Amino acid sequence: PASAEVAVASKTRDETLWVASYSRSDGPTEFRLYDVAKKTTTPLFVTKPNLLPYQLSPMEDVRIQARDGLELVGYLTRADKEQKTPLILLVHGGPWARDFWGFNAQAQWFANRGYATLQVNFRGSTGYGKTHLHKGDCQWGVGTMQHDLSDAVQWAIDQGIADPHKICIYGGSYGGYACLAGLTFTPDLYCCGVDIVGPSNVKTLLDSIPAYWGPLRNQMLLKIGNVDEDEEFNKKISPLFHVDNIQSPLLIGQGANDPRVKQAEADQIAFSMKEKGIPVEYVLYSDEGHGFARPDNRIDFNGRVELFLEKHLGGRAEPFVKPEGSSAKFPLLEEQVA
Repeated sequence: PASAEVAVASKTRDETLWVASYSRSDGPTEFRLYDVAKKTTTPLFVTKPNLLPYQLSPMEDVRIQARDGLELVGYLTRADKEQKTPLILLVHGGPWARDFWGFNAQAQWFANRGYATLQVNFRGSTGYGKTHLHKGDCQWGVGTMQHDLSDAVQWAIDQGIADPHKICIYGGSYGGYACLAGLTFTPDLYCCGVDIVGPSNVKTLLDSIPAYWGPLRNQMLLKIGNVDEDEEFNKKISPLFHVDNIQSPLLIGQGANDPRVKQAEADQIAFSMKEKGIPVEYVLYSDEGHGFARPDNRIDFNGRVELFLEKHLGGRAEPFVKPEGSSAKFPLLEEQVA
């Protein structure tokens, strides 16, 4: 395909036959056999043939200028190119990681439901050199890492892509933290948020790290800031201490066995929001960890997300039926009901 990214998957020792992959953002990856002598290619297989009958949405490579002039690389998947739609800002975890161009199941899911998806490699993301990586040092929450996300949303609004009144911030791990930070520090920007295994208090997050992760903890202190010795700095960047600012509904998903972001991180902000009368839904999976691995739990949470987004963004949703194998529980409710 013309829009595919080509890579060499393997080759014979004499390099006469090559297996090449053709990756697309709007379909499955195709593998072909290339004969060097004949200069011909022969189709082998595609990774997800069930997707072939469907018309999917291509991912666009975009450039966004932050408020300080820094150029950010982003990826946009649209539900409709002719008119503005609700937007989901999908924030990657890490944060020392990155988003890539290519087929993204979440972005396709959102596009099918009527939402544009914007993914941004904000400062602190990997893949763009040490300078870009270290521009994110000590910039969590109220710093330039979060400003980059806000600026990306404003870019989408200015480009006529996003409905400014229907924007959701969505992410897992650091992306979950960014969701909480977005709702607390820029409450007028988002109409709802989805937080999956996101920390709400940076100090308690780091305090829960086991001793054998000591070197990682030291590295995180250097990159986040010394929340051990500076209590005010921790309060400044931790969403838990700014719950009163939240104006929009929040959906929280958490694994009870998460070794990295403990259940307490979700508990403390969920119960605080409930006590203050701020709309929050909290789903806890008793047999999950840092993210959801079991298919029944993934289907369960995605079904709840669809209903949440339908309510607050106005897109489509399938009728929800709780899978039999789901371990979903609801700590904010007195009775465990689905």
